[in-house]
Amino acid sequence: MNKVVLITGGAKGIGKAIALELAKNNYDIVINYLTSQKEAMELKQTIIQNYGVQCLAIKADISLENEVDQMITTIESKLQGVDILINNAAIDLSNLFHLKNAEDFKRTLDVNVVGAFNCSKRVYKHMLEKEYGRIINISSTNGINTYYPMCIDYDASKAALISLTHNLAFEFAPYIHVNCIAPGFIGTENELDGYDEEFLKQEQEKIMVNRYGQPEEVAYLVKFLISDEANFINNTIIRIDGGQIGSC
Repeated sequence: MNKVVLITGGAKGIGKAIALELAKNNYDIVINYLTSQKEAMELKQTIIQNYGVQCLAIKADISLENEVDQMITTIESKLQGVDILINNAAIDLSNLFHLKNAEDFKRTLDVNVVGAFNCSKRVYKHMLEKEYGRIINISSTNGINTYYPMCIDYDASKAALISLTHNLAFEFAPYIHVNCIAPGFIGTENELDGYDEEFLKQEQEKIMVNRYGQPEEVAYLVKFLISDEANFINNTIIRIDGGQIGSC
């Protein structure tokens, strides 16, 4: 029986790359989305048609406990439960510091941190019953070393995910392994939008391999961390940033 993977924010970008890579490797996939219904349904069809695994696409606002509960209940009824959780969903409401407000700050924390907490709390009992579980939190180098107040709320949320990783690993040991991936500048369809060429050039020069990362490269790391080859890796933060000097 295939292991079931829930990927929050799984319809586009890094989440989509993870879904495709894991489907290719015989995992059953659940794509969580909130606004990207078209992309989620297209990805679901691609996975079912090309890889022969089971795939669900479920709309849910992960910042809301009741919607997370409904989503996981649906997964349990159709696929028996979640074996692997990828907390990938995130929003970034970047703006000039003096234009930021508490409402946007709280919304960012609700989705990026509370959402990961809600999903982890809802799936862990099933994992403990099976004496197997993997949780991967997708943080960012923004949560480790950043000096860019335009995304101060996003940066705070990604730092909080790192703390959440350590606490969940401690709480869920020994059967559930909780690790965190901190990508640098990844060239997704959304990541490079809104920046001028000079800014992008300056940021690329901070990367030792002199290029942006690809979503598939993050997916490869996720695939390794949930594999049996990584059974002795737990409570770890792994940067995947091409040797990035500083971040934004």
